[in-house]
Amino acid sequence: MTIRLAKLDDAEAATELIYAATHDIVHFLTGAADEKDALPMLAQFFREKGNRFSYQHALVKEIEQPPKRARQVVGMIVIYHGSDAEAIDFPILERLRRLHDDPSILIDKEAEHDEFYIDTLSVSPHFSGQGIGTALILASEDRAQQLQHAKISLNVHQENERALRLYQHLGYRTTKVIQIYREPYFHMIKELS
Repeated sequence: MTIRLAKLDDAEAATELIYAATHDIVHFLTGAADEKDALPMLAQFFREKGNRFSYQHALVKEIEQPPKRARQVVGMIVIYHGSDAEAIDFPILERLRRLHDDPSILIDKEAEHDEFYIDTLSVSPHFSGQGIGTALILASEDRAQQLQHAKISLNVHQENERALRLYQHLGYRTTKVIQIYREPYFHMIKELS
């Protein structure tokens, strides 16, 4: 199994993984009412540079599938620095404001300016329980350290006890509760040495 930077060719698998992890948030950010409309817009964002869903901000985990040893993306993680959030949300925000003809629409703040941020983590349900999520988180921490960031953060819905236990096991601690699109999330950080 390999973890690597995402490529344009990963769009189909990556957008399905992003949607599976954050479908309510994706509906808001794309303005789409259902999966059929959300996935193409998400794929477009993934293929474009300079937005939160861009391939530029993703790592993917792929495996070789026998018998032809074809590679399949089975997990992905979207990461970026909190100080970049406003800039990479701008294209999404501008599109939403035009779509709804409402200049007052805002995108919730999910990360602080001094944090390397794990935005989305998703693993194919066919491969859950195999340590792929953990491997992607550890790869994100490595990436943060390579970029000389001292802190990494993520948000987990208060009702997602399984994910909360995993993050705690990996050394993340809750610092506050925030609202993301009217839902309560634990904001968790880990100091990187």
